[in-house]
Amino acid sequence: MLVCERRRALVVQATGWGKSAVYWIAARAVRDAGAGPVLVVSPLLALMRDQVAAASRAGLRAVTLNSSNVDDWSALERDLAAGTVDVVLVSPERLASPRFVEEVLDPLLGSLGLLVIDEAHCISSWGHDFRPDYQRIAALLLANPALPVLATTATANARVTADIADQLGEGTFVQRGELARTSLRLSVLPGLSPIERYAWVADALGQLEGSGIVYVLTVAEATRLSGFLASRGFAVAEYSGQLDPAECGRVEDALRRNQLKAVVATSALGMGYDKPDLAFCLHVGSPGSPVDYYQQVGRAGRALDEAVVTLLPGAGDERLWEWFATSSVPDPGEANAVLGVLQSARAPMSVIGIETATGVRRSRVELLVKVLAVDGAVTRSTEGWSVSGVPWRYDDDKYAALIAARRSEADLMRAYASASTCLETLLRRALDDLVEAGASCGRCSVCIGTLPASLPLAPSRESVEAASAFLRGLDTVIAPRKLWPSGLTSRSGRISAGLAIAEGRALAFADDPAWPEVGHLLAESGGDLDAPDWVLQGLTSVLARWRSTWPGRPISVAAVPSTRRPRFNASLAQGLAAIGQLSVIEPFEISGSRADPGLSPAARARTVESRLRLRTDAIVPHGPILLVDDTYRTGWTLTVGGALLREAGATAVLPLVVRQRP
Repeated sequence: MLVCERRRALVVQATGWGKSAVYWIAARAVRDAGAGPVLVVSPLLALMRDQVAAASRAGLRAVTLNSSNVDDWSALERDLAAGTVDVVLVSPERLASPRFVEEVLDPLLGSLGLLVIDEAHCISSWGHDFRPDYQRIAALLLANPALPVLATTATANARVTADIADQLGEGTFVQRGELARTSLRLSVLPGLSPIERYAWVADALGQLEGSGIVYVLTVAEATRLSGFLASRGFAVAEYSGQLDPAECGRVEDALRRNQLKAVVATSALGMGYDKPDLAFCLHVGSPGSPVDYYQQVGRAGRALDEAVVTLLPGAGDERLWEWFATSSVPDPGEANAVLGVLQSARAPMSVIGIETATGVRRSRVELLVKVLAVDGAVTRSTEGWSVSGVPWRYDDDKYAALIAARRSEADLMRAYASASTCLETLLRRALDDLVEAGASCGRCSVCIGTLPASLPLAPSRESVEAASAFLRGLDTVIAPRKLWPSGLTSRSGRISAGLAIAEGRALAFADDPAWPEVGHLLAESGGDLDAPDWVLQGLTSVLARWRSTWPGRPISVAAVPSTRRPRFNASLAQGLAAIGQLSVIEPFEISGSRADPGLSPAARARTVESRLRLRTDAIVPHGPILLVDDTYRTGWTLTVGGALLREAGATAVLPLVVRQRP
């Protein structure tokens, strides 16, 4: 066996092929030969839970060190020192933790018998699910040429395979098999509206045998769709990266025991989840890469002769594809701003501190410091982030090629979603499987010209009506801000109860399937028109559901002044006031240019504070006020405006917007 000879190997095989069995056999052989413990780097807690169980079946004692069991680390470290642990499983994010590196990894490095890199496509920036923390493996572990390494993945095309092998080092043995899965009945049903897709899924669950996964692209979608399916009587659960780890485990186990008909999941339930009899995999929305799609549908049909796999593409999918294509690419201006702040700092800085000092959004800062750390330009200690002294240069060629590769993958996914050529052949070509020109599988919906018999050809009218009613009855809650950001001229610290706005409501969140027309109405390129009747009627229904929790019935309506849609906001206030028989007040004045959407929330708050004022002749009634706006993004316009109204005599401010953006 190669790893017993202290060599390195990369195994690329189809989902369900049994790659984990390979590294458990390797781990058993290494330990039987008297070598030290095995370190497995694995990307998901769900995957780790399955792997711990699989290790025990191989006669190995495996433990996991992750963010959910920090209190157990000391005891596990003692077991490691005593030699009673065979396998340690960690996430790549643990490799970014100074405490973990100092207290666990450094003492372990000298005695490791084998390093396993599971889902190794994550180590490649060309991979569909690249994670900057994964590249710390190269810096921390692969630099030791004497350490044997076994890397495994099911989703690496030729370019990714070559990149992984190059990172593992010269002489790496690569085993690559055919990646096609003949048990999967692939199908696509294009052309459905958002509500029709919800209805179709409900109808399909009523006809499909067994249990499965319904994948969606966002957390909000997982919440909405699981709620609708539950309202139709199905035993379902929601699953995303925001779910508590313990709850994730309960959902996984319930699905494995067939106690659930389906789990509505984001990509968080993807790599490694093992349920051999998973009978179907439905997608509401297209992933941006056929490789990513293959990874997810590979959960199905591992021990079945046939499993149903269906994609319901949506009109808004491509906006998410573009975001995913560029989100992990650093902006050179932002990167240099972060480096400049760290260079001038007298002490290590937190992510929040960097955000405040640079104006770069926190999510971007979190990504930037990871990328800069991989490039060696910054380091992280328990105190925070610091520059390393290594110069950093934006690699134009590298990132241009990376974006081009991801857009090329999006083109392939666009072709798949159009259902114009054999689906299996397209997936295999995306994975660089050898496929003959003009080949067809004879099984997919393109080849046979229809969906599998177990699926409805269209959603029923009853389900469409039920989906519409359910979704339009959901409330999007706006949580009020609790703290003022640093840098404001007149406010700091906690927002006092006397200045805080109340919990608010929005008609729609992001690309809400219940209100697809909202996105068109409030598009950046849209004009400034009166608020249409359907918006006023929708908000009136929101107010009717909301009033039971009001701090008091509003006596007046005020509109946030807008330089982009002044007519829309004014008509919104006037229309709601007329319906509710309330007075309209115009207490605000605004000056200067609106904030750049790319600014951090803290920077936007400072811009709002400098622009928004109460009019000198403003009369603010003593009572609750409904404060309306077209869009909510960071919340600082409503928060600052609400504080001004509270200072002027309003007893409560209830924010109400048409659309909340993520």
